[in-house]
Amino acid sequence: MTTERSDNVSEAQIAVHWREEEYYQPPAAFVGQANASDPAILDRFAEDRFPECFKEYADLLDWDHYWHTTLDTSEAPFWKWFVGGRLNACHNCVDRHLATRPNQAAMIWVPEPEDADPVAITYRELWVRVNEFAALLRDFAGVKAGDRVTFHLPMVPELPVAMLACARLGAIHSEVFGGFSGTACGERIADSGSDVLITMDGYYRNGELIDHKIKADEACEAAAKHGHEVGTVLIWRRHPGRYASDRPMVDGRDHFVDDLLPDYRGQRVAPESMPAEAPLFLMYTSGTTGRPKGCQHSTGGYLAYVTGTSKYYQDIHPDDTYWCAADIGWITGHSYIVYGPLSLGTTTVLYEGVPTYPDPGRLWRIAERLGVTTFHTAPTTIRMLRKLGPDEPTKYHYRFKHMTTVGEPIEPEVWRWYHQVVGKGEAVVVDTWWQTETGGFMGTTLPALQPMKPGSCGPGALGIYPVIYDEVGEVVEAGSGKAGNICIRNPWPGIFQTIWGQPERFKQIYYERYNRDPASTDWHDWPYLAGDGAVEAADGYFRILGRIDDVINVAGHRLGTKELESAALTVDEIAEAAAVPVMDELRGRAVEMYVSLKPGMTASPAVQDGVTAAIEREIGKIARPTQVWIVPDMPKTRSGKIMRRVIAGISNFADVGDITTLANPEIVADIRHQVQREKVAHGQVPRELTPAEAEEIRAFGKAE
Repeated sequence: MTTERSDNVSEAQIAVHWREEEYYQPPAAFVGQANASDPAILDRFAEDRFPECFKEYADLLDWDHYWHTTLDTSEAPFWKWFVGGRLNACHNCVDRHLATRPNQAAMIWVPEPEDADPVAITYRELWVRVNEFAALLRDFAGVKAGDRVTFHLPMVPELPVAMLACARLGAIHSEVFGGFSGTACGERIADSGSDVLITMDGYYRNGELIDHKIKADEACEAAAKHGHEVGTVLIWRRHPGRYASDRPMVDGRDHFVDDLLPDYRGQRVAPESMPAEAPLFLMYTSGTTGRPKGCQHSTGGYLAYVTGTSKYYQDIHPDDTYWCAADIGWITGHSYIVYGPLSLGTTTVLYEGVPTYPDPGRLWRIAERLGVTTFHTAPTTIRMLRKLGPDEPTKYHYRFKHMTTVGEPIEPEVWRWYHQVVGKGEAVVVDTWWQTETGGFMGTTLPALQPMKPGSCGPGALGIYPVIYDEVGEVVEAGSGKAGNICIRNPWPGIFQTIWGQPERFKQIYYERYNRDPASTDWHDWPYLAGDGAVEAADGYFRILGRIDDVINVAGHRLGTKELESAALTVDEIAEAAAVPVMDELRGRAVEMYVSLKPGMTASPAVQDGVTAAIEREIGKIARPTQVWIVPDMPKTRSGKIMRRVIAGISNFADVGDITTLANPEIVADIRHQVQREKVAHGQVPRELTPAEAEEIRAFGKAE
């Protein structure tokens, strides 16, 4: 770790201008029923009890053999948790509930077409489905423990069934988000060395039955270009017996699952007893360049961590109807739709489609019909629903006791709408910060014990000891008004084990920067670099500022994009905001803001002036944007994230990169025409960027 102190502390530590928000206390009714209402739990997970504190999470599981070592650090930073223990993840999520709740719904699946009834699958029915599909995988596809199996499945029950079937066999599953291209899927197949691809012929999105089989063919072609042949493609039909694709089946490779399953009716497969450190799944992170980055998660440590955090932070009880409105194609869905909730024996909801189809009231109708008690979604979705249907939640008679936000920082104004309108002022809100790599929550509030604060994820989770380091490795003190790189000082059971096939890259990305001694086996010497900027308030609550590369340096003042965007969202007319850097000869960099409006609002100079005034008010004149662009929509990924690198490219007359995977690629030309025409009209002559500037724009907003 670098120990030399920079002469320019302001460059090493980011000045933060965010004001602190007020606390919101949890409702008494929630506190009375909470799984974690005794403050003694904070003492049980104090640092002087690490790592044995995590025995409390592991003891929530059934073990075939108990472990002898809680944490093995002998090959740091490749941590091993619960060494000597053996268990099966599928048994813990399915089999062990048969004695107490066989007829309780394990999952309720809601198809996107609203005239199709929800489908409830009991724990016993899930057990039967998983056993039969596991038998098919084993006997037809030749899958065995340690094999990798790739899924390219949408939000249908067949996805968790396939996950649990692989876990039952001890095979390693790798789900690729259904919205990703066939090429992206193929690259991940090749990287993992998977010989089996499980997919579906089609699925519904925005009212249309999408041909998905075409992506399977593209995936196999892409994998072949990387030197890897896929031997077996198993295809579920969205409507059994009716093919939803125009693509022909490939003889010898492609097989309809519903044609094969009758041969395995009634078959039972004993759960494979796996070492705790055996890999359970791979989850490839998005937004990277070059070789895909497959995060390898363990069986025992991961399952213990998501079970414990689901119990204490999601406050999941077996009699809840719990809905995480995310996609299982992301880590959120793995941890908090499938493994965590099912391990605790609750009812988990899956929804096939988009949250605004056929209108912005759809989610609230589902919640009302199913009696959802706990709701979990991302700020991207919350902002979309606030923009398109700000009053919709008031029309429906659902009642949430608990709501979570996950995936990115949430702006205080959006948080307040979520709390007051969606939660009707009655639900506790748990804002969470974590990553694909961490497996589960890192920063968040215990809902019954720690008050909520809009825009802040909260303190470190139980057993998690965060720290903020500056660029030269010095600790940025809480309450200092400075920000830096948030790190976790200690290992935890949910942490990923390595990058599949790339152990040196794993060490280089996540540990090298602040490592004190490469030869050390002491965990204190291996802080985990999350890659996010953050500020810690005097009360120990963390506010995430976005990726380290989402900082705009204006005349020596380093401004986090999230604080700029949060300020813009305090303007009533604004639905979404994105801050990007523009090259400026005098200041080095300047800020331009892109905003879109709520329905019924009209673009005007007054709105633009309001955004500028809000930024000056919330942050200061140094953060004043040189331009506020009001655009009809933002370029977004299929998962709804705003592609800031695209609009940064437009602002700088630079290459916007590949936009073919955007959900709305047509908007890019519209924004470019609007912005660049006006810039040229006002005498801004495009200049060629230096290689360093071009790379900065390409990297802006890209999470490694």
